[in-house]
Amino acid sequence: MSHKPPHDEREDEARKVIERVERDSEIVGRSSFVRAAGKARDHLTAAEADADDPVEVWGRRVGRILSVIAFIVLALWLFAYLTR
Repeated sequence: MSHKPPHDEREDEARKVIERVERDSEIVGRSSFVRAAGKARDHLTAAEADADDPVEVWGRRVGRILSVIAFIVLALWLFAYLTR
């Protein structure tokens, strides 16, 4: 029976905890702004669309870009309206 001394078991457990903390801190430490920007880029470029159908890809891209432009125009109009 090869049983490790308690000191070695605690050391192994400490290493596992440190590795888990390092791994989790990479996920949490990553900027939420970077994640949001990546999601927005993927959304606007229609990354989820069927790449074999160029009409679908470009249709989604144009529609999404036009919706962003419309949102900006409406936001500017609202700001100008409220600050009169």
